[in-house]
Amino acid sequence: MTRAYSTDLRERVVAAVRSGSTCRMAAERFGVAVSSVVKWSQLEARTGGVVPGRTGGHRKPILAPHHDWLVARVESCSEVTLIALRDELRARGVQVSHDTVWRYLRGAGLSFKKSVLASERAGQ
Repeated sequence: MTRAYSTDLRERVVAAVRSGSTCRMAAERFGVAVSSVVKWSQLEARTGGVVPGRTGGHRKPILAPHHDWLVARVESCSEVTLIALRDELRARGVQVSHDTVWRYLRGAGLSFKKSVLASERAGQ
């Protein structure tokens, strides 16, 4: 992820616009995009400053409320597949992809592998 432009640059660009320069002229003068100049000017008008907002953050996993059920399900049936878990979650009203299920299980430290017998049943 890229970093935000410095507050100093933002302030100089907005000051140039306030002093009568157009957004296009200020963008060319300072080497930034016209859309950035417009957004910084709007931010300054709305909040009185041009300090960038927070970026990133932590998103609570969507499957966290179902952790106990997932653990019990994986432990009760080692042959369960990600697709089957996804379908069972869908029946419980949780819309997720099989990749989301895999990432949650991996993050929670849960791992399950197919047994040798299961892979032999698949045939060649």
